[in-house]
Amino acid sequence: MFLVVTYDITEDKRRQQVSSELQNYGTRVQKSIFECHLDCNQIETLKTSLETMIDTTTDHIRFYYLCKKDHSKTAVEGMQIIYRDEDYFMI
Repeated sequence: MFLVVTYDITEDKRRQQVSSELQNYGTRVQKSIFECHLDCNQIETLKTSLETMIDTTTDHIRFYYLCKKDHSKTAVEGMQIIYRDEDYFMI
């Protein structure tokens, strides 16, 4: 599944933790936006991990789930980022 994750974290330390965790799952496309190709188990693991890192009274994380049809309609103006093949990912 193609997943876009955005976040707004008020404290630098928590923001760095969230950013570091998301780098394990996807590609940063803007300062607080990541695009990920994940299966359902990976999504749940990621969400559980991120929930422990944020202050729910001041921070928020959004998850946008895109089907293949919608993902194929994504348009980028300006510098384009080359993405990995979603079937292979080396850690």
